[in-house]
Amino acid sequence: MDSGRHRSAPAEWDYIVEFRLSPIQPKLNHMFLFPPTQKTWPRSAFLIVLFWGVWVCHAPAAHGQNASENVAGEERARARDLGIEPGVLQTGPLNAITDVDGVLVGHTTLILGDSIRTGVTAIRAHAGNIYRSKVPAGFFQGNGYGKFAGSTQIIELGEIETPIVLTNTLSVPQGMEGVISWTLAQEGNENVRSVNAVVGETNDGFLNDIRGRHVQAEHVLEAISKATSGPVEEGSIGAGTGTVSFGWKGGIGTSSRQLPASFGSYTVGALVQTNYGGILQVDGVPVGEELGQYYLKRELDEGDADGSVIIVLATDAPLSDRNLSRLAARAMLAVGKSGSPATNGSGDYAVAFSTSLSVRRGEGAKPDVELGNDAVSPLFQAAVEATEEAIYNALFKAQTVKGHRGTIKAIDLDEVARVMRKYGRDVNFVR
Repeated sequence: MDSGRHRSAPAEWDYIVEFRLSPIQPKLNHMFLFPPTQKTWPRSAFLIVLFWGVWVCHAPAAHGQNASENVAGEERARARDLGIEPGVLQTGPLNAITDVDGVLVGHTTLILGDSIRTGVTAIRAHAGNIYRSKVPAGFFQGNGYGKFAGSTQIIELGEIETPIVLTNTLSVPQGMEGVISWTLAQEGNENVRSVNAVVGETNDGFLNDIRGRHVQAEHVLEAISKATSGPVEEGSIGAGTGTVSFGWKGGIGTSSRQLPASFGSYTVGALVQTNYGGILQVDGVPVGEELGQYYLKRELDEGDADGSVIIVLATDAPLSDRNLSRLAARAMLAVGKSGSPATNGSGDYAVAFSTSLSVRRGEGAKPDVELGNDAVSPLFQAAVEATEEAIYNALFKAQTVKGHRGTIKAIDLDEVARVMRKYGRDVNFVR
């Protein structure tokens, strides 16, 4: 935990030995407080404590370490590495949500012992004080079995004033605490009395000891502070550490699309947290059925298609909050294309925002230019394509993970390639 959250010790406590964990756990400190009655400690006792601290720093279950079983020789790939290229539009240079200028993404991954497999993913619309320079936003609810904090104010006011945080279901309160703390700490926010923290979730309770509520506000602050532009890590990381998708390991995925110059050269980026199921289809190919793992296979509803998917869309197109809501709605088409029926037990949500300065909000801001309705259809297409590919990237980049209640295998990419070839697709994945 951050030093500011330590319980203060009485002044007469003479010795405080602090072990700051190695770089994989920069935000957590283990404090050893020696009682006042013991003015001098035997050297052997001190060495024992020192050895314990070093062991904690390098223990295999340390925070941030890769939890994947990593089968020897296992190779993971993005969809395009396999030759799977949904849609007709070009990707951005990174094929990630960070292709939208100014967008930042950060992860905190929690791996502890045999049961903690969870984390946080943070998305920032820009590097500044977003509370003072709000971005227009829209929200769409698919099936509403979920807990998406901050959604009602997005719907009402059409704007976002904090980073967007993704985590697990029972850590939404801690997600909000971290977002609120970060917002209040920003220069210029000294008199802020209300913060609409935006926190989405999926339930990672199979691989993760979700009841333990191991995500804390400091982990959220870490993810926000680590958020950067550039390539985005995908798969079993951050908020995707413990997720499951179509019975295989799910995770975090991202993709982007750029419109031609004739449509304004705008970019749409998507980031997804996949933890849902159904009958997996990859670019129209029934991969789930071919691999023998799909919803209602035994003519029973076993809840294997339940779960959730969270979609975050960013664009530099100057859209109103109303058209951003329309953009968010289109992202759900990609969820359907991947094979989900949006079951009763699924929480499916999309939030979209624009980074365009011409529609920026806040003190002194005067939005003056926005695209009309007739110009948004190509952006709708971009949102569907980017979301669909992001879903595949989350699935393909995820690695096998052993956790709280068992092991979830990564989808076999060789088998995916075999099925795609069977249906006439020119895939190029060869080990």
